Amino acid sequence: MKIGLIILVVLGGVVLLVWLGLKIEPGPLPPYPGEEGEVKYIPLPKDLPAPVDRFYREVYGEEIPQIDSIVITGKARLRVNGITFPGRFRFTHQTGKDYRHYIEATIFQLPLMRVNERYLDGVSRMELPFDITEGEPKINQAANLALWAEAMWFPSIFLTDPNVYWEEVDDTSAILVVPFDDAEERFQIDFDPDSGLLSRMESMRYKEAESQDKTLWINIPLEWEEVDGYMIPSTGAVRWEDENSPWAVFRVDELVINSDIREYIRAVGP
Repeated sequence: MKIGLIILVVLGGVVLLVWLGLKIEPGPLPPYPGEEGEVKYIPLPKDLPAPVDRFYREVYGEEIPQIDSIVITGKARLRVNGITFPGRFRFTHQTGKDYRHYIEATIFQLPLMRVNERYLDGVSRMELPFDITEGEPKINQAANLALWAEAMWFPSIFLTDPNVYWEEVDDTSAILVVPFDDAEERFQIDFDPDSGLLSRMESMRYKEAESQDKTLWINIPLEWEEVDGYMIPSTGAVRWEDENSPWAVFRVDELVINSDIREYIRAVGP
């Protein structure tokens, strides 16, 4: 009886300790080593669908920044096997072409799991502690959608990339058409009727390399505010339609625009 009680107390203490560790947010990643580059501007294009035109006027005004590269750093909440971990991330984009993701899930501010993921030259590679996946066609499709969905942090690319275009739907939504290999993918984009800001991005994405069908994938800005001089969705959630809650919530702390990332995007780690 006493042994059983001791075991229960010890298990309770372990659970409490883990719970406390998961409540502690990690510190920031090491500073990105590069410098910001020059930003040029183009006029806001004419003849955009009405909600798209309103959105860009709210975010940028009459001039659209030409963002060729961006390094996005921040904190996250990440659900892994039903457990939500605090985390931190750095996403590096050669906009409209390539990306590299570095993500840490932490406990007591210490990295418990590191993710190195990239989509370079149209080929995806994901390095997890327990597996490596590379070049799978369905994961390439998923990675390409991530490339464009994350552009909600730099939506000027939807106007400055000649391979991207908008299709009119109604007063509060539009279709965003983006390239994928020799084909195209589509996002349903919804805009808030009051603020005019982007409120939801939906697309059909493969979950796994073995998935037989695509699943509706949803990106939701939770808060818009200015970060380093740019109006962006500073906090956003990502979830699948067949799950009850987001698997990730990202909060952006820093943007570095038009830095020379040619070597950095092919590196590993933060």
